[in-house]
Amino acid sequence: MTMKNKAVAMLAAGAFAIFLSSTAGLAASDFQGTWEVQDTQGKPFQIMLMEDGTATGTREGEGLKGTWKEKKDSAVIRWDSGWTTKIKKDGDQYNKMAFEKGKDAKGEPSHSSAAKKVQ
Repeated sequence: MTMKNKAVAMLAAGAFAIFLSSTAGLAASDFQGTWEVQDTQGKPFQIMLMEDGTATGTREGEGLKGTWKEKKDSAVIRWDSGWTTKIKKDGDQYNKMAFEKGKDAKGEPSHSSAAKKVQ
């Protein structure tokens, strides 16, 4: 193989690697979808995590809006109310943790419940 052919092959391999890494970010997150959880009073609550990073929640008499990001094995949702919700994978199950306004999502949650993805 000539030097020119080697250079072309290396450029092609590099371009392919860049293509693969850029398309990997487009894959849907396992957290994207609709989740059934409980609110801080133990009542049913649905959280919808959209592909565009927005989040909505439906609780009795209240609609919630916010944004979410995937961080390692968790989806961290920052609600417009100032509360934070974390849905974390634990083995083959998921748990929801709620943190009051002003509390760090790494500390002790104000409430937790099981989380089940329904869509």
